[in-house]
Amino acid sequence: MTLTIAVLAPGAMGSAVGRRLKDHGARVLTSLAGRSQATAERAAAAGMIAASDAEIAAADIILSIVPPGEAVALAERLARVIETGPKKPVIVDCNAVNVETIETIARLVAPTGAQFVDGAIIGLPPKPGTKGPVFHVSGAAAREVAGLGELGLDLHVIDGPVGAASALKMSYAGVNKGFTALGAAMALAATRAGAADAMLAELAASQPQMLARLQKALPDMIPKAYRWVAEMREISGFLGPDDPASLIFEGCARLFEHIARENETGGKDIARIMAFAEAGRARADA
Repeated sequence: MTLTIAVLAPGAMGSAVGRRLKDHGARVLTSLAGRSQATAERAAAAGMIAASDAEIAAADIILSIVPPGEAVALAERLARVIETGPKKPVIVDCNAVNVETIETIARLVAPTGAQFVDGAIIGLPPKPGTKGPVFHVSGAAAREVAGLGELGLDLHVIDGPVGAASALKMSYAGVNKGFTALGAAMALAATRAGAADAMLAELAASQPQMLARLQKALPDMIPKAYRWVAEMREISGFLGPDDPASLIFEGCARLFEHIARENETGGKDIARIMAFAEAGRARADA
């Protein structure tokens, strides 16, 4: 039987996931309400079918893949339609939200009768010939979506409640994207103080693997910075107000806000970050 899977929304990750599911035999729906022409074209290129909310609510599985700040609003929207519909899909929230947020979303879904799965995507959007990214899922209904593993997704079931997958995502992203934020902050500080060359030389001598990672991570981060702001605040919330480390991730959020603004306006700090990364690459190639 062909599974019908709705993927919301068809952004870079969502459309790539939709393409992989479609290529492995699924019928893939999405919503284009309020979306741009570019998004519509991306969805069509991925083989995704534009559908109404009622049609999406009748899917077998719904994957929510949106920026973290939109996750609760999407859950509210889906809940209104599913509650009155004849079919009850399995909803998988794959967003980078903290445990408190995912529990809020689970409570919104519960009265609809739909089953709910906590999901976490770790890795880049899928590309042909690659296995990733990894989809970690948890909660009582997690094994209800095991079929996604037969449709090209690298699915890992965590033996834990709703919240376990989100806790993993928060912890992993805190290390991974937190490192990028720290690298950007220190690259900018060293550049402003005239110490960038000395810092690059020391990294090359004592931390070559760190330098190699920064020279790739810093340029890759710039166009994504606006999307990482809410995620850093979710991580801060995951740690909680009594944990002093939560302030680190509020600082990361503010840094990514600054970088996003600089990227929109052509600010000097974008050129500084790029120059630092390029100088690191040149040093590594020398």
